[in-house]
Amino acid sequence: MNNLRTTSHRALFPAPGHLASLGLWLILLTGCAVGPDFVRPEAPAVSTYERQGPPRPGTYSDGATPRFDVGVGPSANWWRSFSSKQIDSVVTIGLADNPGLQAAQASLRQSREILGAGAGIFYPQLSATFGQSRGNISSASTGSPRTGSIFNLSTLSASVSYTLDIFGGQRRTVEGLGAQVDQQRAVTLGTYMMLSGNIVNTCIAIAAYQEEVDEIGQLIAIEKEQLSIAEKQYQSGLTNYGPVLAMQGQLESLEATLPPVRQQLSQAEHLLATLVGKTPAEWQTPEIRMSGISLPERMPLSLPSGLVRQRPDILAAEAQLHAANAAIGVATAAMFPSFTLTGSYGRSSTILKELLDGKNSVWGVGANVAEPLFNGGTLNARRRAAIDARDQARALYRQTVLAAFAQVADIIRALEHDEELLQTEKRAVKDTRLALDLVLANYRAGLVSYVQVILADIQHRQARIGLLQAQARQLQDAAALHVALGGGWQNDPEAKKRAGLE
Repeated sequence: MNNLRTTSHRALFPAPGHLASLGLWLILLTGCAVGPDFVRPEAPAVSTYERQGPPRPGTYSDGATPRFDVGVGPSANWWRSFSSKQIDSVVTIGLADNPGLQAAQASLRQSREILGAGAGIFYPQLSATFGQSRGNISSASTGSPRTGSIFNLSTLSASVSYTLDIFGGQRRTVEGLGAQVDQQRAVTLGTYMMLSGNIVNTCIAIAAYQEEVDEIGQLIAIEKEQLSIAEKQYQSGLTNYGPVLAMQGQLESLEATLPPVRQQLSQAEHLLATLVGKTPAEWQTPEIRMSGISLPERMPLSLPSGLVRQRPDILAAEAQLHAANAAIGVATAAMFPSFTLTGSYGRSSTILKELLDGKNSVWGVGANVAEPLFNGGTLNARRRAAIDARDQARALYRQTVLAAFAQVADIIRALEHDEELLQTEKRAVKDTRLALDLVLANYRAGLVSYVQVILADIQHRQARIGLLQAQARQLQDAAALHVALGGGWQNDPEAKKRAGLE
């Protein structure tokens, strides 16, 4: 390429006998594009997400622990693995009506049109004009003693120009536009995946909050009944007022826990309305129960080499790296000469009806060469800046991959710890149930006071609420794993269409 910069003008404009050689030379050069070609980054040389290897199946006797299918990615409609018709219905509505997803899809369409507009540079630019004017020529401007004359002028012409992309600057520009399309495609996919994940998580939260409200409400009803009994016992002189006051304090403390949970439930319902593209006044949340949501028996676990080819944020970072790499070629091509071919043909006449007469034809052909000679180091600085931008994009890509791998590793361990917590909460529910039954038996035998019954009942209800929260956390972490793995969109044309990728 250095030889091109020192080629003499005589070589650039050869004698007519060498025009054939010049044409061949230009054709050969047209296949060259300066700047580095983009090479897709390799996946990290690891086969697992953690040093201790892939997670092992659980060993609990109830078989509740999900098994991980190593090397298997999520399905496109992964939320259906939770076996909830209500969740499936809400996700379908959200994917159709969410304005955030619609905005991302519109941006993707826009980037495709911009790419199409940029690719037009590879074709000759043809234009046609027709004009009519009326004017006067001053005799003084020509030194003639005759008076000026008024005339009409009609012009019909066509012109064509073509830029020879000898050094590939235009191709690198279009390559960068294509990378921007890939980036917006990944952003749209990420919006699609996050939307589906947020809808599933919100539905699980609503189900958990609703059942927690029900549990607290049942406990309040029981304590009110017990308080009524204690007041009657006090009025009958069977006990003093101390137990009554204790029960009232317990009841008031319990009632104070209900408004915050109801507020969380309302916020979750309002969030779900927003996710499906509705106002809270327009949206009626379907009845979702925890008993109607099942933990998937088998959990996907894509290999690290697969994750970098399907996770949206990694694909977006890769597209940014591609665009930055193409920008180096654009900056490099700007340092070389540019070549443009032009041609025009038309008719011009002062009499409109004679406009198409051959004697009034005008034409012209030309070739332009522009060579940057001195610019104070601007072009070199722009090229170095483009290289630095590429290096930055490469580092950001690597950072994105590292963060993605860490997130998947976190969720894998979270699911294991969720199962440990779930088993502990189940034992707590069982133990507090046995303790409550024992206290009730002793109370009926007159061996303990009613306050002890209330305390045992509260402990049992709290254990049930703890179990409910552990179940919800496990379900949400299972949904998070599907989203963190990027979903199975790449193998499902219908999912691509629904996401607006096709």
